[in-house]
Amino acid sequence: MDDNPNKTDSAPSSAQKGKGASTQFALAMELPIIFVAAVVIGGGLGYFIDHWLHTKFIFMFVFGGLGFFAGLRELLRRLPG
Repeated sequence: MDDNPNKTDSAPSSAQKGKGASTQFALAMELPIIFVAAVVIGGGLGYFIDHWLHTKFIFMFVFGGLGFFAGLRELLRRLPG
């Protein structure tokens, strides 16, 4: 008799397997959009500040770089593991 309550099945059920695949697909579709959106928002904000202050794309590069690092940080935060 095996009455071990901590024992788990080695093979996942079909519902768990399907859930994993759909979750991975959703994550694969979401991550590039998040990354690009962070860079575009940062660069766009910098562009409007440059336009407002009449500077030559200084803030666009600075805020675009900040958006790049924010997007990268968000990617790493959302990845499992």
